[in-house]
Amino acid sequence: MPIPVPTDSSTAVVTGASSGIGEQLARALAARGYHVTLVARRAERLERLAEELGNAGIVTADLTEPAKRAALAAAVEEAGRTADVLVNCAGFGVYQPFYESARFRELEQLRLLAEAPMDLMHRWLPGMVERRRGAIINVSSTSAFQALPFNAGYAAAKSHLLLLSEAVHAEVSGLGVTVTCVCPGPVATEFQAASEAEFAEKLPKFTWISAERVAQDALRATERGARLVIPGGPVVEAMFLPNRYAPRGVALSVAKRLMAK
Repeated sequence: MPIPVPTDSSTAVVTGASSGIGEQLARALAARGYHVTLVARRAERLERLAEELGNAGIVTADLTEPAKRAALAAAVEEAGRTADVLVNCAGFGVYQPFYESARFRELEQLRLLAEAPMDLMHRWLPGMVERRRGAIINVSSTSAFQALPFNAGYAAAKSHLLLLSEAVHAEVSGLGVTVTCVCPGPVATEFQAASEAEFAEKLPKFTWISAERVAQDALRATERGARLVIPGGPVVEAMFLPNRYAPRGVALSVAKRLMAK
């Protein structure tokens, strides 16, 4: 199976582990016997989760900062752990017209959603390929399937992560490593409120799924070596997947109406 069997020295590095999808992926990996390295900015939440899981370590880090990403890699190495699983899940979204948004916030979003996952993948993927065992799970979004007015930087960054994941998935095919991109639609987590993503309330209720379901579907997809998964099953997939192939002009027109406040 593409997810390696855990060893005494292996770990699953999970970013964004203090809540939501990241927390549920950490729980699911721990339930499978993995030591998990929990990464987020909120130390208190990580400490509570680590205590509950038992076989876990924590690293508090703002992953928008290159030095903190280097410190994360160093902490894993100093703990005598080998990163056999990497979950890139940390994120937030800017939801307002691009011309009105704060430049520092747009750049912070880009660093966290695009630069940080690329950096962490590049740090640990070579070792996975050398050992011929490893799994990378990148949490993107159905927002990656089309340009989104009023959420422009977020959709662009998530599209970057999707395309990066698909390309690297193809590169490592047959080398004992898999890269799976997880593209959820709306999920009932703190993310929606923190990002002021009111547009999600306009989507049909059947498209909303739990963070637990996202984690479950993500790990199942990784086990079968899937390149891409839209969590929630065939009905949810049928709702969002066509957006990826719709004519750009049509997609933009529909998205602008949906995203407008």
